[in-house]
Amino acid sequence: MIKGLLRFLIAVIFILSGFVKAVDLVGFSFKMEEYFAPNVFNMPFFEKFALPLSVIVVVLELFLGFMLLLKLKLKFTLSALIALCIFFGFLTFYSAYFNVVTDCGCFGDAIKFTPWQSFIKDIVLLAGLIFVFILYRKDFKKKDAYSYSSKKESGNKFKYLLLAVFSIGMILVGAHGIVHEPLIDFRDYKIGTDLKAEKAKINKNPSEYKTFYSLKNSKTGEVLKVNQDDYIKKTEYWAENSPWKIEEGKNESVLIKEGYKSEIVKFKIEDPTGLELTEEIINAPKAIVVFSYHPQDVSPELLKQVEAKVKTQGANVVYGVSTLPNTFKTIKNAMMDGTAIKTIARSNPFVLILQNGKIIDKQPAKDYVK
Repeated sequence: MIKGLLRFLIAVIFILSGFVKAVDLVGFSFKMEEYFAPNVFNMPFFEKFALPLSVIVVVLELFLGFMLLLKLKLKFTLSALIALCIFFGFLTFYSAYFNVVTDCGCFGDAIKFTPWQSFIKDIVLLAGLIFVFILYRKDFKKKDAYSYSSKKESGNKFKYLLLAVFSIGMILVGAHGIVHEPLIDFRDYKIGTDLKAEKAKINKNPSEYKTFYSLKNSKTGEVLKVNQDDYIKKTEYWAENSPWKIEEGKNESVLIKEGYKSEIVKFKIEDPTGLELTEEIINAPKAIVVFSYHPQDVSPELLKQVEAKVKTQGANVVYGVSTLPNTFKTIKNAMMDGTAIKTIARSNPFVLILQNGKIIDKQPAKDYVK
């Protein structure tokens, strides 16, 4: 009874974790790119493989989770899940200890975990899997435990049929998210979101951060962590000829008070000169914004088609937003942080339509021009 319940719970966790990532594989691939970044594992050459690697990880989670649920190839399934959990545990510990990836994307945008919460979750899952492995060890078949033999026992045919149907369903869900938009949108930028109202909530209850400086005494070699207030108050830290020097790259911004949480806090659009355009966009009766997080990879022909259609839609405000100041040729250029653009756009380019600050439609550009 206990081992069956524990197996069921762990299987459901893996299936849910895989499902929310399968819905938005492009979003999960952005998380993978963060791990390959220079400040994490410094493997930028892997960034172009982030999407196929994301697909592999999600397929493993879903496939193995469903096999565990159906109690298929139990020894192989548990062994593979333990290996997968060790891999995830290493990643989450690394991001937590070095504070490099603040959200592992374990449950996509549906449930947010801090790095340490993600690591603890992986350790608990790993312990659970090992415990289930021990409880079921007497049930393992000595023969064919690790093989992929096509021979199926008659009693398992229905289970394999369920596995096939499940796999096809997940492939269709994942493909839709890659080609179009996620079937289920867990993001803060879902259709119906009022950006103006969200901005007001953020301004009313903002998060508060405090900077901690890393100071090193040039005479004694002593290192101190000093918050910004104490640094200003104590002249000994910054007065002329002071032995205390700020260590570049080692300062930290620490959350002191958590306010209203929303990704929309990053919705900040500026023109190429630095003039902020956010208020103009969210207050317009109708605004169309074309986003591109990798403008250098966009087809000039597709961009031309998007710009042509946008200009015929009767919008009060039209902007092309990217990471470069001259991406768009016939509509006004604006700029935004590339990571912030990726929280909105899952395609490159992408079209967002607002009505008095409310998202009324959003589409990949290739769908928009059809």
